[in-house]
Amino acid sequence: MRLWSLHPSFLDKQGILGVWREGLLAQKVLIGKTQAYVNHPQLIRFKKTSDPLLYIGTYLYFIYVEGSKRGYKFDVKKILKYDPKIDKIEVTIGQLYFEYAHLLKKLEKRDPEKYKEDQKRDPQSHPLFRVVKGDVEPWEKSKDAKAFRNPYKLVFS
Repeated sequence: MRLWSLHPSFLDKQGILGVWREGLLAQKVLIGKTQAYVNHPQLIRFKKTSDPLLYIGTYLYFIYVEGSKRGYKFDVKKILKYDPKIDKIEVTIGQLYFEYAHLLKKLEKRDPEKYKEDQKRDPQSHPLFRVVKGDVEPWEKSKDAKAFRNPYKLVFS
């Protein structure tokens, strides 16, 4: 499961379809409709909020908006609740750049045109997130994250 911190506009077709599907799965996990993924690290930041279901729903809402711009027929009724004006969740700049590098590696292989386009852009966060200083998030369990973490504890600006 990957619930990208990056703005959905960075995702290719496979990425946006995948995050929609995985976001809906995360919503099921948070309401207790599945035994799978209940301790998945990608859910930690949502579980730490005052209303995890509202936050995952709002996350999905912005995926829905991007999908609609591209002509995808995501069903907004599948989102149990959302509020586009909700207080944002913090994400570190280190996490954002880690995910950006991770996505670019994927795009280089599966969508070279999107890779060229995204490579020219500075990473931006998903609208639910507010970027703060810091390293890769401690909940990030990807094996590549260990190599990407800042061993000198420099503060990203």
